[in-house]
Amino acid sequence: MAERTTAGPETTEGLLVDGRTMPLVVEPVGPAPDLVAWASDARDVLQDRVSTYGAVLLRGFGSVTAEAFETVVRTVCGEPLDYVERSSPRHAVHGNVFTSTDHPSHERIYLHNEQSYNLVWPLRICFCCLTAASEGGMTPIADCRRVHDRIPAAIRDDFAERGYLYVRNFGSGLGLSWQEAFQTEDPAEVDRYCAANGIETEWRSEQELRTRQHRVAVSRHPRTGEWVWFNHITFFHVSTLGADMASALTDALGADNLPNNTYYGDGSEIEPHVLDELRAAYDAEMVEFPWRQGDVLLLDNMLAAHGRAPFKGARKVVVGMADPFSAPPR
Repeated sequence: MAERTTAGPETTEGLLVDGRTMPLVVEPVGPAPDLVAWASDARDVLQDRVSTYGAVLLRGFGSVTAEAFETVVRTVCGEPLDYVERSSPRHAVHGNVFTSTDHPSHERIYLHNEQSYNLVWPLRICFCCLTAASEGGMTPIADCRRVHDRIPAAIRDDFAERGYLYVRNFGSGLGLSWQEAFQTEDPAEVDRYCAANGIETEWRSEQELRTRQHRVAVSRHPRTGEWVWFNHITFFHVSTLGADMASALTDALGADNLPNNTYYGDGSEIEPHVLDELRAAYDAEMVEFPWRQGDVLLLDNMLAAHGRAPFKGARKVVVGMADPFSAPPR
């Protein structure tokens, strides 16, 4: 890694993997400084690096607590956000620092951009490894600028024109309940939130709710001006679960009643070969690395997608989100 000074104690910087655009690794030279104090001094440089590279890995700064991590998020990225319009199970660890996910350890979580299906999403998402898994448990990332460029132009332009439709069905006992997703027990509050956020609601019973939201697939980054593939099309499509699981869920629930699924913006089915192309673009750009205790990963949520590999052992990776950005509904 090329040595250079950021702020305060000297650090080295360099790309973790040759030929990849992310992550940039920043490590101290000599004894590890206090991460909170160092991050405060290096704030402007770190913000620039995240906006340029999309992902910055702070490594070798010693052990980090959830409390210290929250302070780093607040110092570098802004006030940590609550987790709203939830799509995956997680719980608070300290303040607005959450577990990265509570999905079972044997499950892979596919690459995605946090809350890209919302009208308000965090421009920054940060991870901290409190305890590394004994095996696996990486948080793979991918450069969404390069994913965008890899997708065949005809497919990309079609989605840019039509957008996509995200459909959720609550009440089957699979996935989150509407109470957990919207953090309320009041159906009227759900309706108010959805009306304000471009989401159609259809109450099929007291516990059964279907929501539909039309979202864009391609975006221009509001600060860098770069085009990015920024959506949940692949992540929420049932086929990404694998052929066996997709078939089992569809047979059990029916194609219209899946907990999550995506379509073209006009509601028509996305062809299998198109989904294969999208997954191939993500997979070609994926970078993963083993976590080390104390690692902190700062991501621009529009420039970098992230996921999770299956793992064994007592993995504890926490997350903080910050810097909300809003866009009008399509």
